[in-house]
Amino acid sequence: MRKALLRLIDFFYPPFSRWLSLHTFRYLVSGSTTAASGIVVYYIAYNWILHQKDVKLSIPFLPGLITAPVAALAIESLITFCIGFILNKYLIFTKSNLKGRIQLFRYGSVFVTNILLNLAMLKVLVEAFGFYPTISKIIITVVLTVFSYFSQKYFTFKVRK
Repeated sequence: MRKALLRLIDFFYPPFSRWLSLHTFRYLVSGSTTAASGIVVYYIAYNWILHQKDVKLSIPFLPGLITAPVAALAIESLITFCIGFILNKYLIFTKSNLKGRIQLFRYGSVFVTNILLNLAMLKVLVEAFGFYPTISKIIITVVLTVFSYFSQKYFTFKVRK
């Protein structure tokens, strides 16, 4: 399966070979797949699951009301965490010699950082500037993609010498 996916990705690489290394191109395809699935899941969660309505909770130590955009982000995050880690570990950063549990922990750390940044930016764009939540999510995804690439390459899946 890995070889078939890499062949498919590599088929589209030649036009980009002047500007990107094969590894970077593969990461962009993998990250784009994760990001696109995140946007689709976010849209489905926000519009079809939550029906654009806030979620009322009665759980101790949690806020009593979670806005629909934030609840959709939580649903999307659970799914994209799994997709992203699997694609990165088994398709893109296969040369990392760190143990899988270390990679998972580091990936989780970067992922939580991304969620916090995502949440902060989502609050600002939706609540302060009045942007539509799905458009806000697309803008935020583009910004955080650059941060994620360098975090995954040099921290989560780094190759020890």
